[in-house]
Amino acid sequence: MNTQSKSDSYAAAGVDITAGYKAVELMKAHVVKTHTKGVCSDIGGFGGLFELDLEGITHPVLVSGTDGVGTKLKLAFLLDRHDTVGIDCVAMCVNDVICCGAKPLYFLDYIACGKNVPERIADIVKGVADGCIQAGAALIGGETAEMPGFYPADEYDLAGYCTGVVDKDKIIDHSKMKEGDVIIALPSSGVHSNGFSLVRKVFDVENSDITSPVPELGGRSVGEVLLTPTKIYVKPILALLEKVNVRGISHITGGGFFENIPRCIPDGLGADIEKSAVKVLPIFGLISKVGGISERDMFNTFNMGVGMCVIVPKDEADTALSVLHGAGEDAYVIGKIGKQTEKVTLR
Repeated sequence: MNTQSKSDSYAAAGVDITAGYKAVELMKAHVVKTHTKGVCSDIGGFGGLFELDLEGITHPVLVSGTDGVGTKLKLAFLLDRHDTVGIDCVAMCVNDVICCGAKPLYFLDYIACGKNVPERIADIVKGVADGCIQAGAALIGGETAEMPGFYPADEYDLAGYCTGVVDKDKIIDHSKMKEGDVIIALPSSGVHSNGFSLVRKVFDVENSDITSPVPELGGRSVGEVLLTPTKIYVKPILALLEKVNVRGISHITGGGFFENIPRCIPDGLGADIEKSAVKVLPIFGLISKVGGISERDMFNTFNMGVGMCVIVPKDEADTALSVLHGAGEDAYVIGKIGKQTEKVTLR
């Protein structure tokens, strides 16, 4: 740790640079656990170095994604729980990248805070590292910015960036999708990291008890269920891509079914979803009941228990389900692709 660099004047203005050095030391053990063979640098430098292994890849294409955790962070502040939101940050990026068929290679995070509390920063980075391990990506760098007067002392924002690689010939080709293709759902772990401005309003989280057990949630509290980290689908999808001709993948994020499923469907086709087949998680029923939210608005805002949709040829659906089940996913069919004017139809 750097013991020479210190500024009393800067500290008087609210920025403790020595706290930054301590935070880096505390996070190092978590970062090292994510390292893969491509990592060529340690944290603390001016850039993260990563050597591409292009064995078996004829025409490499880099795929990048960036995102944040959003107002779900308010729950972390209220519950003083900071070691899971990093998983959300990673998930929101790698789950997008995998939709192109790309394998995530490395990740960088950005934390902006009102006050650098090293132990809290280390907890945040632990979550990022846990997410990277789940995704098979290396955490090769990041930035922690202490910004007093811009953020409250006990609050922070968290965003990330990820890069993956795919062989050009293996980029998922939506143009091959056709009528009769099957839509498979991969279950979500909960609300994930979208729709929290509405969720916070529905439960009035800043002024209500969100820590007491709720019968509809199996005795878990609203806060506990809402803070459940976003599921990372990278490894099951990579396993699927090796065995099945995947024609489309949609990460179900903000905008729910109506916004995200059409993003992988070409013009002239639409998704015909069997509403009764969707395994809706209890938290969504509670949100709808407490908030008086219509069914259509629920499906147009939340994932409703489906974190990702995969579209495969009808004659490969059984194989796809078998591969996904073998990878630990309770995957199931929720619909099919049809020729229709509406991009998504809920029946």
